[in-house]
Amino acid sequence: MIITRSPLRITFGGGGTDLRSYYEQHGGFLIAGAIDKYVYITLHRVFPPGYIIKYSQLERTEDVNKIKHPIIRESLKLLGFNKEYLELTSMADIPAGTGLGSSSSFTTALLKGLHSYRRKLIQPKELAEQACKVEIDLLKEPIGKQDQYASAYGGLTCFEFEKDGSVKAWPLDISKETLYDLEDNLLLFFTGYSRSASSILKEQDDKSKKSGSAMIENLHFIKKLGVDSKTALESGDLARFAELMNTHWEHKKKRSGAMSNGKIDGWYRLALKNGAIGGKLIGAGGGGFLMFYAKDTARLRHAMIGAGLEEVRFRFDFEGTKVVI
Repeated sequence: MIITRSPLRITFGGGGTDLRSYYEQHGGFLIAGAIDKYVYITLHRVFPPGYIIKYSQLERTEDVNKIKHPIIRESLKLLGFNKEYLELTSMADIPAGTGLGSSSSFTTALLKGLHSYRRKLIQPKELAEQACKVEIDLLKEPIGKQDQYASAYGGLTCFEFEKDGSVKAWPLDISKETLYDLEDNLLLFFTGYSRSASSILKEQDDKSKKSGSAMIENLHFIKKLGVDSKTALESGDLARFAELMNTHWEHKKKRSGAMSNGKIDGWYRLALKNGAIGGKLIGAGGGGFLMFYAKDTARLRHAMIGAGLEEVRFRFDFEGTKVVI
């Protein structure tokens, strides 16, 4: 049996500039942090020929082309799996549709497991590239590259998306004190399941492809906020980082009418009145997780839990996608 795991992620700044329609023209930049909430994949050789696949549904087939789960089907085909005796199961600490990049974490964990099954070593860069190929090139999802790279690499990482499609990655250069302050004072609250990220990102992607000046200018500003966030974090100025989160959220909402709603806006205002000094919604929008940097974590927790939200506590993951067993 092989068990792999891949971390989910939060974005610190620059999210949205990893879409091809933007970075091919202007280059993208963002900072992402992998967290200790995971998608797990188990692979096991079985005696009957064919595939037994267990996720929210159960599939049995001897033909890889008849597998209904698109990521599993295309990943198997990409790596040349044909007639195998294979049972595959997925589990997750946090379900899909919550804005933490679970789809790409699933893809990287799956590909890592399939390479391990073939006794092949794959490095984070190649793993992320293969995950992008499956999701973006083969399945034509209108998504960016940050989730695949963040889950493959782990850590708090800066990503630069070049116009030619290549990606540069390097660790955010922060002190241990800043790292511990982030882990202690960043809080995540679940607002409810989000709309499909694809539908919201497709709206942004379409506007970028049409060279809509408002969307392009918005993303230029978001990219600058990503660079400014890097400077704030690396200098240990977390108050400035929290301020940039607020600015990022205000501009992010302008990209799509589906980005926020009355409930999310109300919870956001409540948080700022009760110990939070900065925050934003994680993911494409419409739901998912609100993330806040708080000066009074106890007060913020009390207010948000009192409003009916559930907190998910986390630490950062520095291992990326890995084989557990």
